[in-house]
Amino acid sequence: MTTYLLAGGGTAGHVNPLLAVADELRATEPESTILVLGTAEGLEARLVPERGYELLTIARVPFPRRPNAAAVTFVPRYLGAVKRVREIITANSVDVVVGFGGYASAPAYRAARQTKTPYVIHEANAKPGMANASGARNTPFVGVAFEGTKIAHARFVGMPLRSEIATLDRAATRAEARAYFGLEADRPTILVTGGSQGARQINRAVADAAPALIAAGNQILHVWGQRTEIEDPEIEHYSIIPYCDRMDLALAAADLAISRSGAATASELTGLGIPAVYVPYPHGNGEQRFNVAGVVEAGGAMLVEDAQLTGHWLIHNVLPLLEKPESLAAMGERAAAVGVLDGTQRTVRLVHEALGR
Repeated sequence: MTTYLLAGGGTAGHVNPLLAVADELRATEPESTILVLGTAEGLEARLVPERGYELLTIARVPFPRRPNAAAVTFVPRYLGAVKRVREIITANSVDVVVGFGGYASAPAYRAARQTKTPYVIHEANAKPGMANASGARNTPFVGVAFEGTKIAHARFVGMPLRSEIATLDRAATRAEARAYFGLEADRPTILVTGGSQGARQINRAVADAAPALIAAGNQILHVWGQRTEIEDPEIEHYSIIPYCDRMDLALAAADLAISRSGAATASELTGLGIPAVYVPYPHGNGEQRFNVAGVVEAGGAMLVEDAQLTGHWLIHNVLPLLEKPESLAAMGERAAAVGVLDGTQRTVRLVHEALGR
């Protein structure tokens, strides 16, 4: 029996791949123990117990980016978190630590080294986070979701995906999916999503272009987001929902996607061979642009900057693509050639390698 400690959290980008790996381990090794390390403030505090895993928490200790009061106390607080993880590893006879980034990961890597416990890192973004970049220097077991990720000891494994996405048969599910959302069975379908909160520029541009896109014989499934300042234009064949809890069916319904390029979204679309127009989030450290560099270069997707995305741009760039089904299909094939759907299994194999299996 093996005891795994999976560390990560804070955002869905860290929690979802962690849970995908945990689910795979639980399904294939029911006799093993799976513990999850996170913080009480992150998304993991809700999602991990809901999925049936034990969550062990440590203090949230952000790395200080400027001299202030938090910077003065950072070292003792960080060392306290490391001590707590070291106690968890020893008390539970942990065999391997698997980190996915986020506040819990850096102390976990340090504690693993101190207890001589092998540790594995999965980096979900093409531009690595600070915890993973630092921890990767001291372990040979580093899996990355995107080719070309600049991190020590990187090996391409792809993104651990939810099983309902990784096993999705889009062709077989398409009729059911379009019926579920009240879409026409035979109209080419554009899936639009800017994430759970929505993306203002994407929403505006698609709403502006919708009449022309629909007049050309297409339909739109638009996951509007829970925060938006735009009203539903109430156009036939333009279906708007604030949130989608069946993204597997939304992906099955789609012929083309217009989306942000977060690591998970890009991995799902690419792995499933869905051609896409990616609109990277314009703030932060620019990782979303890097996430889709490979598929754009391969010809499986288009990229447009947030500030340049307008209804006019969509009409002049997306509409011609939709009018050529053979070109759209070829674009999807090029996307699928870059993506992988077995990132979960590849990551688990890397973990087993760290265990010496």
